[in-house]
Amino acid sequence: MTAGRATALVALAACLFGTTGTARSLGDPGMSALAIGAARLLIGGAALLLLARASGSRMPLRAAIGPLVLAGALVALYQLCFFAALDRAGVAIGTVVTIGSGPVFAGVLGVVAGQGFPGVRWLGSTALAVAGVIVLVGPTTGGSSLAGVGLALLSGIGYAGYTVVAKGLIGGGAPGDAVMARAFAIGGLLLAPALLVGDPTALVSVPGLVTALYLGIVPTALAYLLFARGLASLSAATVTTVVLLEPVVASLLGILVLGEELQPAAVVGCAMVLAAVAALAVRPRVRAHA
Repeated sequence: MTAGRATALVALAACLFGTTGTARSLGDPGMSALAIGAARLLIGGAALLLLARASGSRMPLRAAIGPLVLAGALVALYQLCFFAALDRAGVAIGTVVTIGSGPVFAGVLGVVAGQGFPGVRWLGSTALAVAGVIVLVGPTTGGSSLAGVGLALLSGIGYAGYTVVAKGLIGGGAPGDAVMARAFAIGGLLLAPALLVGDPTALVSVPGLVTALYLGIVPTALAYLLFARGLASLSAATVTTVVLLEPVVASLLGILVLGEELQPAAVVGCAMVLAAVAALAVRPRVRAHA
């Protein structure tokens, strides 16, 4: 698969990820962050397992049990801290800090894991994209809680960590959809007890059930299937940089659906992120020498 096509798949996944915060805001407010995160992983993991089985993608579970459990634990950390950050810091800040810190953590963890430095162009594109994300939400950062930002950073570590682990498994020959299916299934099982936290009846209400099904199927199962396909041809650091499109989509949905005010800086920030992703997608031509 070409780098451009792989980038397009990850970008589409990022657009689906960007609907998560808005869907959470429109859902039943009685659902706890723990419960909705667990429900999303259980539904998403089950859907991914069905899709992997339907496509015939299989991998030897025993040989990869350690990395898969680690990936599942990091997925659980990411989900748990992400929804808790949304509750404490707001949709925009929680999303931006989590996703904005992801490329930095992924770059460092990728080097530690022996996957190599992603390159100068990635570094420049990531710096531009992160700056764009900061500009994008700059006017709305005043009321953020330090606890919410801290949870978002922990979520970013979990997000970057499971991406690096998944890249290692996929790079070793494991099918990407099978890796994601097992990682999310393990993460869902780890968070299953959280379904009893708070008011579990909120999940069986119509708004709660619709929200859980949407989050599990669209921005989890479908999005991570696209994510895995792109990850097979791109580095973990590059993938997490492309996913910086997520806060752009989240901000646009906040304006269009949740009635948030459009700030001039948001336009500039969106343009910076889009330019950075475009720079990663377009490969410079190498002139052949006789």
